Amino acid sequence: MDLKESQELSSLEKLCAEKNMRMTDQRRVIARVLSFATDHPSVEEVFNRAHEEDEGISLSTVYRTVRLFVESGIVESHDFGDGKARLETVAEEHHDHLINIKTGEVMEFSNLEIERLQERVARELGFQLVDHRLELYGIPLEIDKKEIKE
Repeated sequence: MDLKESQELSSLEKLCAEKNMRMTDQRRVIARVLSFATDHPSVEEVFNRAHEEDEGISLSTVYRTVRLFVESGIVESHDFGDGKARLETVAEEHHDHLINIKTGEVMEFSNLEIERLQERVARELGFQLVDHRLELYGIPLEIDKKEIKE
């Protein structure tokens, strides 16, 4: 997909406009890379994708733009234990993350039972829950081939 030539504004570009943020062509490319990401890219991965669209984009421009987006509250930065800040646009609906520690893959999920339990725990401890972040770390279950045959 050619992000630069896309006529439709990305969700992140719309948020930037709502916040009256000055948008250069390079910021637009970075915003589109983040908007269309289906994973949780690191800054270096955002740079590589943006650089494919605009060879004039530098790594320092990506770092500055990402920092601006995070400070503006339109992008979230996560530390999933791999030593890299992983990025995602702020979601309209809450979700949690499951990280495969073998591959680094990050899966998003929602679970109403977990949400209710967190609310209950906070209430039992005398708090009103105003925000939370849940990250689960795991490895894929190894299914015994004998079990499948039986």
